[in-house]
Parts: sequence; structure tokens; C-alpha cells
Amino acid sequence: MLPLTKKNSTMTMPSTLANLASKKLILGSNSPRRQELLRGLGLEFVVRVHPIEEYLPPDLPAAYAAAYLSKLKADAFPGPLDANEILITADTVVIDRGKVLGKPSNELEAFEMLKSLSGTTHTVMTAVTLKDHKNSITLEDETEVTFRFLDEEEIWFYLKQYQPYDKAGSYGIQEWIGFVGVSSITGSYFTVMGFPLHLVYAQLKKWV
Repeated sequence: MLPLTKKNSTMTMPSTLANLASKKLILGSNSPRRQELLRGLGLEFVVRVHPIEEYLPPDLPAAYAAAYLSKLKADAFPGPLDANEILITADTVVIDRGKVLGKPSNELEAFEMLKSLSGTTHTVMTAVTLKDHKNSITLEDETEVTFRFLDEEEIWFYLKQYQPYDKAGSYGIQEWIGFVGVSSITGSYFTVMGFPLHLVYAQLKKWV
């Protein structure tokens, strides 16, 4: 039998992570989910949010909504960025039969959103804007999500227990309603959570 070898605890980190150590990443989002996911990449960052009115022009196609809002958040950031700073903003929308579902304004609206999504397939679009002192780019990703038919009592239970009023479409896929209600997804799970990590990492890799 061959002897077992110990993993090297001093293994060199990927060059991208090493290079990013000299950068100051600024996450322009209060979302605990985005903060958790960005932290999962092994990156240090600070959170700095400048609230905006999330208004969509009435003639804006639904497919452009997430990118529009993500860029709006980045453009609202005050003052120029320093040479070592990278700003990251993001926005997520749910598109149900051509209609944008943002964050619900109250419990009844949240109920109607989930009732509309029940038994159907919808699109979740997340856009991320990365900006430094020279460049700005907005990346987009979409995932198709299918819900089984949800009982009204299941919807009300979820709303009362989880109060998902800070979430587009009134649900978090990582919560109870996702466990029992989502029958399939096509695309990135993390895009539905609000942060397509593969796109963020790939772009950061290009910039460092």
C-alpha cells in the first residue's frame, strides 16, 4: 500500500487572488447573499452603498432591466476611484412572461408574485458592473427557473416565516420555498442568488 501524503498547507494561492490582494474591492450592495458569495471567492472587500431610486424607464425592455439598474448604482457612486480600487455593483430581476418582477412593496404583492410563478418557468437575470479608475463593464447572466405548483398555504407559510421583501420575485432559491418548490433550473444557481461568481471572477482575472 502506498503511503498517504499530507496536503501541503502552504500551497501557493492562484495568481489572481494574490494580485487582487493589492486591490481594494468595494462592494456596492447591502445584500447578505452577495457579501457571502464574494467572500466565498477568498477576497477581502469593504461594503459601501449609495442608495438610488430603482426606477425603470417605462419603455425599457425587460431583458435590459438588471443591467440598467446595476450600471445606475455604479454611476451613482460619488467621486473618482483610486488607482487600486475596484467597485462592484449588481442587480437581479425576475422576468415572468415578459414582465419584470422586482422587490415586492408589501405582503400581498409578494403573494401575488409567487402565485404567478407557481407552476411555470421564469427567467432570473443578474447584472454585475465592475468599475475602476479607467474602465467600466457590465456583465449579464440569466437562468431559467421552474416552480412546481405551490399551494397557497405553502406561499403564506414562506412569506410569514422568511419575509422575502428584499428579494426580486419575492423568493430566495436558497430558502425553504426553493427547497420545496423549485423543480429545475437551467443556468447558474448563483445567478439566481444574485451574484454570478464565474463572471465576476473571470473579469477580475482580466483586470489584474
